[in-house]
Amino acid sequence: QVQLVESGGGLVQAGGSLRLSCAASGRTASMYGMAWFRRAPGKEREVVATITWRGGSTYYADSVKGRSTISKDSAKNTVSLQINSLKPEDTAVYYCAGRVVPSGTYPYWGQGTQVTVSS
Repeated sequence: QVQLVESGGGLVQAGGSLRLSCAASGRTASMYGMAWFRRAPGKEREVVATITWRGGSTYYADSVKGRSTISKDSAKNTVSLQINSLKPEDTAVYYCAGRVVPSGTYPYWGQGTQVTVSS
């Protein structure tokens, strides 16, 4: 089992920046990849960014591409998401997720952290 705990959410003004962190514990040696998802009010959950645990390959959703960076610290078992130039539409609950295989669903999830961007 893998446990994930997010931190770093809060209230930010539009145009500002935020850094979210996800601390992984448990059987992290089996992890293949990590991801950040978000669920905005009244919308479906969407993937924001992903990163592979070993190679560090990344993917970004078009909505955050160019203004966000996902990174990992394998020694500390943490994954971070930096989002710059925040927009009100970035307001959502952000979730960290992990999986042990290259494809399919993410079986491990954090509890989520609220990000609110004021205009």
